[in-house]
Amino acid sequence: MSEKEVRFSGAGDVTIVPACKRTGRVTGLFSALGEGFRTRRVDQLELGFDGIAGDRHGGLTRKSNAREPWYEKGTVMRNEQQLSLLDEAELSAIAQDLGIERLAPEWIGGNLLLEGITRFSLLPPRTLLMFEGGVTIRVDGDRGPCRISGRSIAEQFEGREDIEFAFPKVAKYRRGLVGWVEVPGTIEEGEQVTARIWEQWIYPG
Repeated sequence: MSEKEVRFSGAGDVTIVPACKRTGRVTGLFSALGEGFRTRRVDQLELGFDGIAGDRHGGLTRKSNAREPWYEKGTVMRNEQQLSLLDEAELSAIAQDLGIERLAPEWIGGNLLLEGITRFSLLPPRTLLMFEGGVTIRVDGDRGPCRISGRSIAEQFEGREDIEFAFPKVAKYRRGLVGWVEVPGTIEEGEQVTARIWEQWIYPG
């Protein structure tokens, strides 16, 4: 991305990164329709404003948890985590660093697997993922890796209990994104997706 410098009165120089687009492709679709958070591959995803109907993480609202310590646990809040978005290249890199053959999206609760968008997990909040079939997903932010996902991976490899503790460190900034449905519809495997990235800057304080 090219950059330009903009001076704000009293704030010094602030770097503004212009808006841009990046394109990728859907390579896998998954849903968690059971009790656990693991997902299974499906042919398509039917998305409403509440996400995937019947999915563990679907719904217009959710209850706050340890990730939102500023709320009393269980506070009903907007569900900005309807969908878990993953990238093929990042999963391959994590697997390599963990010393395993592969890391399947299903093991860590992924809903969409994409390819082609460089440094996918670093896409900023508010990015719009616009699918050629008409669906738009708005990115809330990155998904912090946790031991629960690490334990799920470790269960696939006998004698590798260490993965539970290694995964949160190895997967940091590569664990994918969470987002919510802005425009509902159906996503098919193989669809092109365009990431519309807003103008960016670092708040100078």
